[in-house]
Amino acid sequence: MPGLRTRMLFISHAWAHSTHYWTLVEWLNDQSYFAWSNCSVPRHDACEEQTSAGLKRCITRQINPAQGVIILGGMYAAYSGWIEYEIDEALRLEKTIIGVHPWGQERTPQIVQDAANVMVHWNRASIIQAIRNNID
Repeated sequence: MPGLRTRMLFISHAWAHSTHYWTLVEWLNDQSYFAWSNCSVPRHDACEEQTSAGLKRCITRQINPAQGVIILGGMYAAYSGWIEYEIDEALRLEKTIIGVHPWGQERTPQIVQDAANVMVHWNRASIIQAIRNNID
């Protein structure tokens, strides 16, 4: 049996709305026959540089080695300058972007829909399959 490929993933999220982030991390960690490395910037492992320019450099350093970026499409994403920066950097660095329609919401920010290579619903199987199909 061939070895598992470890996929390097950056999960874009707002710290103030991190419940979905942690659920997704749990899903990815618990998925059988799936290996991944987390390139994200969670609150407990924040960037040391706290200036705007420093945070941008840090986010770019985290996105750079990632093979793909997952954008959790809560409506807060439409109003977050940091998520917009992460999307812009993912596009600039030519990363595959998987947009996730948020659970329980009827709308997804247009910025997420426009940037995504593929959009999926908030469902473990859909997200895992999108990663497997779109991120080498």
